[in-house]
Order: sequence, then structure tokens, then C-alpha cells
Amino acid sequence: MPTPELISPRSARVSAARRLAKRNFRGKDRLFLAEGPQAVREAAGHRVDGTPTLVELFATVEAAERYADIVGAARDAGARVHLASEDVIADVSTTVTPQGLVGVCRFLDTPFADVLAARPRLVAVLAHVRDPGNAGTVLRCADAAGAEAVVLTDASVDLYNPKAVRASVGSLFHLPVAVGVPVADAVRGLKDAGVRIVAADGAGDRDLDEELDKGSMGGPTAWVFGNEAWGLPEETRALADAVVRVPLHGKAESLNLATAAAVCLYASARAQRASGGCRSVTES
Repeated sequence: MPTPELISPRSARVSAARRLAKRNFRGKDRLFLAEGPQAVREAAGHRVDGTPTLVELFATVEAAERYADIVGAARDAGARVHLASEDVIADVSTTVTPQGLVGVCRFLDTPFADVLAARPRLVAVLAHVRDPGNAGTVLRCADAAGAEAVVLTDASVDLYNPKAVRASVGSLFHLPVAVGVPVADAVRGLKDAGVRIVAADGAGDRDLDEELDKGSMGGPTAWVFGNEAWGLPEETRALADAVVRVPLHGKAESLNLATAAAVCLYASARAQRASGGCRSVTES
């Protein structure tokens, strides 16, 4: 069995990777951590303008053998692969139970202008989302629903927070994500691109079921999601074309952010694929 080449958490390579757990170092280096086989597999196959996203991989001997295909893909992408001791992986990882693979990746966010130029039909805008787990989960929901982009405003959490990356379960590498866009600029740009802005809010004056019944959800749509605790501020709701609530047919007091986002995004996805929806027209 091969011997780990990195056995000390104090080595320069390990220290450089470990510091990426902190936002200021991520911003300075424009690098972030992707942990676990799913995230590393997606990172190994991802490129931005032809440049591989994965630049470095730390793997225990056991993980390198178990996920030989991922390690091979990392090498094919030009990433430096280090066999590391379990102590090193534990030191670099931000999880309680590391899975033996930790990748160092280049930032991959997309300029907002490029998102608009692609004329998206379904977008998730995270306007005031502060919890990284929620941000990553909404990104995953947007990916699953077939959204063309996600926008994180300047009032939202860091996209590259390790918890957000983990919660996206690889979806971070699947669709364009613009970051740091002021809410008003995001809304203005999307409206100019022909996208209807719909704010999701439990106190909305419109009901999602009624909107679907009226056939108003079939066109290009951007859903704006707010803070986990207090929702969207009035000034953000005022920017939207409609403020829509998810109906609660049972006795639940409310839905959490990620669940509500999944309901809203899938409602739009279904409406857009129905007869007369924007996808059935553009994809026919």
C-alpha cells in the first residue's frame, strides 16, 4: 500500500489549504474547498473558459483506492494529487467525519452580465440569505428544477463557504452563479432581459396555486428568496412584479426557506414546460 506523502498538518501545502476555510483567505487566493467524492468528481470535470477548476486534491490512501476514477480524473485535469494521512485530511476538512477527499478549486462564479446575455428563463435570486446550508440547498433545488442561473446578492452569504459548497452536493459546478450583485441591480437587469420578478413571501398578496391556475407562471421567471428568519424587506418586495405565497393547506405554521424554494422553482419549471410555456416554445 502506498505511503502518504503528507503526514504533517504543519506542512506548507496543508496550511495553504486549511486557511481556505476562512472567507478573507478564499477571497485573497480566489480558491475554495470542495469536500467528498461527489463534489470532487464534479470539480474534476469542470472548466471555466477551458481552465480546469480543480487545482489540487488531498486524498487518504484508502480514499484514493476506493475512488480511483475520481483521482484519475483529477490527474487528467492537471490537478496536483497528494496522498495524505488521515490527520492531514482531518485538519484540512471542515466536516466532523471527513470522507477522505478534499479538493482545492478556483472560483467559478459567472459575471452577472453573462447571466443576462444568456436570456435565462428560470433564475433563483438569493436576496438576503445568510445561512450557508440554505444557500447551498437552494442552489441544488435550482439545479434540479432546471434553472439556468442562480444570483447571490451582496446581502447574502458567501457562495464558497464550505457548508454552502457541501449543501449544493455538486450543483455548484452545474449552472452559472453570479455573486455580489446588489438587489436593485439584479432586479433591473433581469427585468430588462424580459424576466418576470416574483418575490416569494409568506405574506404575499398572491397565492401560488392561483397564479398557476391563471397561467401566469409560464414565462421567464426569477424567484427572489429572502432571509430565513424575517423574509424579504418591504423595499425588496416593492421591486418585484408580484409577491407570491406558497399556500399552506395543512396546519403547518410555515415552510423553511429551502422547502419553499423547491416548491416555487418546480412550480415554474412545470408551468414553463406546459403547453404555451416558454420552454415548450423555445425548445420546440
